[in-house]
Amino acid sequence: MRQSVIAILVVAFIVLAGCTRQVEETGAPQKGGKKGGPGRGAAATVTTAVVTERAVPIEIRVVGSVEAYSVIHVRNQVSGQLTKVYFQEGQDVKAGDLMFLVDPRPYDETIRQAEANQAKNSALLRQAEANLKRDEAQEKYAREQAARYQKLFSEGVMSRQQADQYASDADARVEALRADQAAIESAQAALKSDAATIASARLQRSYCEVRSPIDGRTGDLTVEEGNLVRANDAELITIRQIHPIYVAFFIPENRLAEIKKYMAAGKLAVTANPAGDAGAPENGTLSFVDNTVDTTTGTIKLKATFPNTNSRLWPGQFVNVVVRLALRQDARVVPMRAVQMSQDGEFAYVVKNQVAEMRPVVTGARVGEEVVIEKGLELGETVVTEGQLRLAPGMRVRARGERGS
Repeated sequence: MRQSVIAILVVAFIVLAGCTRQVEETGAPQKGGKKGGPGRGAAATVTTAVVTERAVPIEIRVVGSVEAYSVIHVRNQVSGQLTKVYFQEGQDVKAGDLMFLVDPRPYDETIRQAEANQAKNSALLRQAEANLKRDEAQEKYAREQAARYQKLFSEGVMSRQQADQYASDADARVEALRADQAAIESAQAALKSDAATIASARLQRSYCEVRSPIDGRTGDLTVEEGNLVRANDAELITIRQIHPIYVAFFIPENRLAEIKKYMAAGKLAVTANPAGDAGAPENGTLSFVDNTVDTTTGTIKLKATFPNTNSRLWPGQFVNVVVRLALRQDARVVPMRAVQMSQDGEFAYVVKNQVAEMRPVVTGARVGEEVVIEKGLELGETVVTEGQLRLAPGMRVRARGERGS
């Protein structure tokens, strides 16, 4: 029992001695109750950069989507059998290219029937005109005879009955002329009706040939050759114009005043880069600002037009959009890594006389790997870009080497 007590006392002495030694090595607790750390006497190694000044673009960066410049839903305007398809799905077509053929034979027969009626009425017109000329000659002769017999009657050579007979015959010839004139007018009206019927029939016949109304790219074919189609019943194909093409995007309504201001000075340049594409962005111009703000989101829709000559932009695709408003001269910039975030907002560590100073900052636009400092830093000041986690305000620092941003 005595030996056990002695052993416990020895162990306790060893532990107490170790704790005392540890306290002597680490020193007294620092201000704030934190123990350890480099203290004011130890310099933390960091990487720094200098606040510089240069011209930076004023831009709006958003995500947009590509929209076709125009979309045409092709439908047949006449009924019949779809006898021929002249293109492949996904093919580029030009305006006026023949795409579909609906069986034209019923419409050709309608045209021939209308042309036959026109020929018949044309013959009736010629007959009525010939009758008119004949009756004009007869009316003239009858009128001369009536005048002659009237003179003989006045001289007492002919009887009144004979004179009245010739006068009645002349009047009958006049009525015949009126009938001939009416027949001519009827034939002429019939010919006009025939012409309209033929024009309508030919128009219907032209609808048998379905042509592309725009330059564009075809989509999925919904009706195959041999199927019966009815007028305006089903969509045959969708054509989307992609040269040029739109990119639509939304901006916050509080940026609308800037857009209007810079648009008044000229066209605004817009770039678009497909998501995940490391190539150079496509260049376009702002071409549309919607006429109302979406009250549910507080945004307004804009569109930019791109030539898209290499078909890099595709309808429905998401793209990174940058609207270039202007070029801001003499902007103060630092690397993005210099700006940190705390509960009180953004800040940066400024190095003065090898001592770290925590400085609140207000940032502006981001330009590549740099950010514009609107407030909080002065030109030429040195900021920490790497090693902020090892710093505290007032701590001494040792830079690996100052470098400009």
